[in-house]
Amino acid sequence: MSIIRELLRRGDFVVTAELNPPKSASANVVRRRAGVLRGCVDAVNVTDNNRALVSMAAIPAATIVRAAGVEPIVQMTARDRNRIALQSDLLGAVALGLDQFLFMSGDDPKRGSDPEATNVRDLDGIGLVRMAVRMRDEGRFLSGEEIREPLDYVVGATASPFTKPTEADVTKTVEKARAGADFIQTQPVFDVAAFSRWLSEVRRQAGREVAVLAGVFTLRGAEQAERLRGIPGIEIPPAVGERIAKADDPESEGVALAVETVRALRALPGVNGVHLYAIEWPEGVARVVEGAGLLPRPRVKEAVG
Repeated sequence: MSIIRELLRRGDFVVTAELNPPKSASANVVRRRAGVLRGCVDAVNVTDNNRALVSMAAIPAATIVRAAGVEPIVQMTARDRNRIALQSDLLGAVALGLDQFLFMSGDDPKRGSDPEATNVRDLDGIGLVRMAVRMRDEGRFLSGEEIREPLDYVVGATASPFTKPTEADVTKTVEKARAGADFIQTQPVFDVAAFSRWLSEVRRQAGREVAVLAGVFTLRGAEQAERLRGIPGIEIPPAVGERIAKADDPESEGVALAVETVRALRALPGVNGVHLYAIEWPEGVARVVEGAGLLPRPRVKEAVG
């Protein structure tokens, strides 16, 4: 049984984190990053060629993460696969015992390591959720063909609350919720008040309860903050960059800022958990979790038993 599903059912505050597979075939790098996060979070989102950069595939990386004692959430993007490959990969991942997935369109290849790559996008983010829910709940492929063995997994989707216009993302997020997503993971939040307004509107329009895991980014420096400003869906107020730039220890200041954000989000009605981002810096995640008073985390056996 999915630990995310069980923790949400119990009403626990869920803590997940990003784990970026390496740009190599090194299983040891995956194990090391997973080892740092073990015991700090409930599950890790194993990214699927994040930022359109070639890296180890998410499904095999997730099996390494699980063997290292951490519950994986497999990220699956539509950027690199058509609907045949997506459904095939989902079946294969479930056959390996993976049961938590996060579906998204994927970053534009033009912004990645190989701009000449084709952006497949046979399905959009909403279509991905509908595909996964139909396979699980109706036992049918998108073609209508029956799936003989029943499937059981958790369906996650993404949201970008700070995309302009905000109404456009509200509409997309509501559609994903109505399509049957079990949880929504958002892009990093740096403005809690603006996020609260977005969340209230999503809750009002969705018509069904869907868990929301608010994103929190741990900045390591002012240059990183400046680079993030160029990523669609991420909005960093100037004061945040200035605060990091003026700090004697930018990393510690970034951790402190993330801790403050986690605490503010935890006090916000309608937030079911947080998703912690720290690019290739799992130690930063561990520092935020400890600083925000989110330890100890429930053990898997306790959560699902």
